[in-house]
Amino acid sequence: MREPGRVTHSSSVRHPAVDPARVAALDAATRDLDPPFAALDLPAWRANAADLVRRAGGKPIRVASKSVRSRALLRDALSRPGFAGVLAFTLPEALWLAGKDPDGEPPVSEDVVVGYPTADRAALRRLAGDPELAARVTVMVDGVEQLGLLEAARRDVGADAAPVRVCLDLDASLRLLGDRAHVGVRRSPLRTPSDAVTLARAVVARPGLRLVGVMSYEAQVAGLPDDDGEGPVALARRQVVRRLQTASMADVVERRTAVVAAVREVADLEFVNGGGTGSVERTAADPSVTEIAAGSGLFTPSLFDRYRSFRPRAAAYFALAVVRRPAPEIATVLGGGWIASGPPARERSPQPVWPAGLRLLGTEGAGEVQTPVSGAAARHLAVGDRVWFRHAKAGELSEHVDEYLLVDDPPSIVGTAATYRGEGKAFL
Repeated sequence: MREPGRVTHSSSVRHPAVDPARVAALDAATRDLDPPFAALDLPAWRANAADLVRRAGGKPIRVASKSVRSRALLRDALSRPGFAGVLAFTLPEALWLAGKDPDGEPPVSEDVVVGYPTADRAALRRLAGDPELAARVTVMVDGVEQLGLLEAARRDVGADAAPVRVCLDLDASLRLLGDRAHVGVRRSPLRTPSDAVTLARAVVARPGLRLVGVMSYEAQVAGLPDDDGEGPVALARRQVVRRLQTASMADVVERRTAVVAAVREVADLEFVNGGGTGSVERTAADPSVTEIAAGSGLFTPSLFDRYRSFRPRAAAYFALAVVRRPAPEIATVLGGGWIASGPPARERSPQPVWPAGLRLLGTEGAGEVQTPVSGAAARHLAVGDRVWFRHAKAGELSEHVDEYLLVDDPPSIVGTAATYRGEGKAFL
């Protein structure tokens, strides 16, 4: 394999979160290892964690576990001032994170909120049958049908069933033109104080359920770049996005404030959760919110490169090996089709970031078995060299590797962090 210094780098940086010198340092620190593998740049991880805390303005950050998917890294984040609790994405995952560790370690967190409703009856029975877990885990609901599942699980457990903690999911999307235009994701049907109060009363009317929280996720602000691209078309798009986001935040703050006030007349809420990495400071400014959900900002995948309000540092990368040279200007790596979830689009593909100046081929993209890359730097790549990529979304990279190599300064591997996959877990 060639030494890292043998490959020339372009002076232009297409990825503002990427420091080519840091990726070169990761390459040097891992030079004796064979790809594929993933590496975590610990200085960038620490800087991103500190920046999230700064942006939250004193409100605690509940770590979104789906954006990490590593117990070791979740523990690290939660050990830092400003972070408290986990927002899980499935109930079985939440039970695992809140349960006793077989090696005797304490649970990852004793405060885990499941961010999405569940229909997993076995997991619900386990929750209701374990008072310790039931005190640590909160489930999400947005309809009466889900309450029926909770009650059925408690009936199956019997007289010893523990009370189940419940959180209401408030829709944070923006509706325009008399509700004919929907801006945001399709989540909860709960939009108004009346909607929320009706369900809140249905919760408290059931003796085995406890209403403890309200959550809302303004995805059209938290997950949509507002500083993307260059040129007149990109400028026009940015202006539209920013106007929509300003209108959306005004709408959700007004509705969330009214909903929270109304629900507090029905039950004593322990928390009101909102936001995401892209909207931390905007959500923190809402007085009705008591905590912020964030996780992607720790890894900073490529979808989070272009936001006006913050400039995080790319922390998570993966390396693939060059195995063939089909043409002088093309090098092909083994594997690479690690496509992010969401609407099929170019930005959902992993992006080659080192050596600088590489790009995917439009006719092939990132493939399951091979990924050709082209560009000036491809001419200097030999079989056995590495190409470093970033995933488009945080957490989904963890589904492809068993562990992250932890690289600290001076650049060297100082440890590893197992992923859920590495611990034999596949929750969804």
